[in-house]
Amino acid sequence: MPEDPIAHSELAALTRRFEQVAEKSDREFGIIKSDLTAVRLQVGNLDQKVDRLEDRLEELGQKMDRNQAQIVALLTRLVGQDPNAG
Repeated sequence: MPEDPIAHSELAALTRRFEQVAEKSDREFGIIKSDLTAVRLQVGNLDQKVDRLEDRLEELGQKMDRNQAQIVALLTRLVGQDPNAG
């Protein structure tokens, strides 16, 4: 059976289109993969910042507790004293 030139040209055109789509898909997948890596890095950085913020908040809470205890101790000493004595 002789080869059909129209069929060959259609097959070549389909092959080119398939290769173009595959190439575009590969590029887009690479872009998505790169973006995903960037997002993972940002999430990791945010996670570290949240951990540091939690530590700072805990330190601040402890400092507030100490200051409050000092205020209570000072007020307790002042109770019953004559304000005019001095």
